[in-house]
Amino acid sequence: MNDDAQILIARLLTHQTLRRDDKMVKRALSDDQFRAELDKRLLESGMKLLDNVYADHVTLALHRAVEPKIFGAKDIWQNNNFGLTRDGVALLVVLWAQIILPKRERQETHHVDIDQSDMFDKDNPIPRAEDASIGISYTALLADFGDKLGKKTRMDMNLGVLSKLGFIERRGDVILEGPLLDLMMDTDLLKERIVNGALADVFKRAPLAVAPARKSANDPAAGEPVLDASSEADAAPDIQN
Repeated sequence: MNDDAQILIARLLTHQTLRRDDKMVKRALSDDQFRAELDKRLLESGMKLLDNVYADHVTLALHRAVEPKIFGAKDIWQNNNFGLTRDGVALLVVLWAQIILPKRERQETHHVDIDQSDMFDKDNPIPRAEDASIGISYTALLADFGDKLGKKTRMDMNLGVLSKLGFIERRGDVILEGPLLDLMMDTDLLKERIVNGALADVFKRAPLAVAPARKSANDPAAGEPVLDASSEADAAPDIQN
């Protein structure tokens, strides 16, 4: 095995995620020969490199072809393999919809604005997640969804699990995007189903109180609970393993 590919795979297995600006990750994303070697070695173990331009991190995931052999047949396969309860899955989808979808819109809009104003045709990458991602207020989240997602005790427990798994980060009253939130959820599959389906009412009204990334929020927005755990878990997220 190529030493660098071996080291990168070992680092990803050890640390779970690495930043896109890591030297070896940047090489994997820009060097076709190195990426081919990396993909080949990962495929031999039933794995793949998971990345997208909207996320600041990369991680490893199982290839779809081997998932049933690991987790069981579809008819008995649970909708996730992170040990999340039904209300935990529902909370994960709510957080993804409230944090990731607006972040991607800001990234795409900012990228277009830069391109249109760039007289010298410079290479302008999509803004980093840490610059575009905005946290949501825990107080507002609890007010809007607490009654539907197990009340404060259950929500706090599930938030703790999601934080340990790397989906979110907690900074005081603010819940922020973790390194896996924009990597493990299949946005192409979920976006239409969530925005126009289970969370349609959420996106028709004012968003939850937010705060600039890495800062706290003080004014939670008012709103009636519009979601219950059963309806959202039925739109089960396609979590990429």
